[in-house]
Amino acid sequence: MIGIEAISYAFPAKRLTNEELKAAYPDWDFDRLETRTGVRRRYVADPGETALDFAVSACQKLVAQGRLDPDRVDAIVFCTQTADYIMPPNACLLHGRLNLGPRVLAFDINLACSGYIYGLQIAASLIQSGAATCVLLATADTYTRYIHPADRATRCLFGDGGAVSLISSSEAAWPILDIRCGTAGKHYDKFIIPAGGMRMARSTRTARETTDSSGNVRTLEHIRMDGMGVLSFFNATVPAAVKESLRRNGLRMDDIGLFVFHQASQLVLDNLRTALGIPAEKMVYDLADTGNLVSASIPVALQRAVERGARRGQRVLLAGFGVGLSWGAALIEI
Repeated sequence: MIGIEAISYAFPAKRLTNEELKAAYPDWDFDRLETRTGVRRRYVADPGETALDFAVSACQKLVAQGRLDPDRVDAIVFCTQTADYIMPPNACLLHGRLNLGPRVLAFDINLACSGYIYGLQIAASLIQSGAATCVLLATADTYTRYIHPADRATRCLFGDGGAVSLISSSEAAWPILDIRCGTAGKHYDKFIIPAGGMRMARSTRTARETTDSSGNVRTLEHIRMDGMGVLSFFNATVPAAVKESLRRNGLRMDDIGLFVFHQASQLVLDNLRTALGIPAEKMVYDLADTGNLVSASIPVALQRAVERGARRGQRVLLAGFGVGLSWGAALIEI
């Protein structure tokens, strides 16, 4: 059975609190923002820190714990939207930093909040096909670099950090019982950075600041999130994906011991918990002190739940959703 053998995570040293933001932006309604986001403080990378650095640190922790033998790794999948360079891929850089051998395949996937589930699907498929036996799945980002300082819609929400997961067919691994992914590409513009790619190059025009009707300041080179649009998408898509996962595996909601969803925001998690009728004690909330960690949010929340004493032997349902727009659900047993 293919599964998750180990997870580790790493964060920047710097944290930005709501108190610090309030001092800089006293006109922002932080009571409302904190209630909706669920975030009190978030990690923020220094200018010299990158997603690669967090992945390397997380790998080093696993090595120090005796849970990662680099010689076992024969594939690296690195999920990030904030790569160190336009080229080469972060996966190749991680390969070099870990000093791995030449017979290792390595590539990046450019996904965000659904990226961990997609990464699990890819890693499991590589092992199932015989192309690899042990896959290092890295999920890391520095999303705060894409946020305009005066955009309260995103500034209060996102944090930086990364995680690495070791995927293998080891008997000690948490079995992956089922994975399904999906895409709604026609809604791509609900969460987008319009400028900076080949479709729209950066220019003096794209660097011009604009203010929306809610008072959020940004340029075409920063994240533009249609909050109500993505919330509507999550509410319509995620409950259906969760129910389909249960139906496919002959399970009921009561058969799931823990629900670890992408830590999008307090509002999103509350809406999904209500829509699915998930008991509060089964729903993992783990963004208050980290912020929304994009593709790293699920593995970080899962590992921290285990560290807090989550009961072993129970089924856990994972769900990721976001940029693309895309989503995925996975059923595992810890």
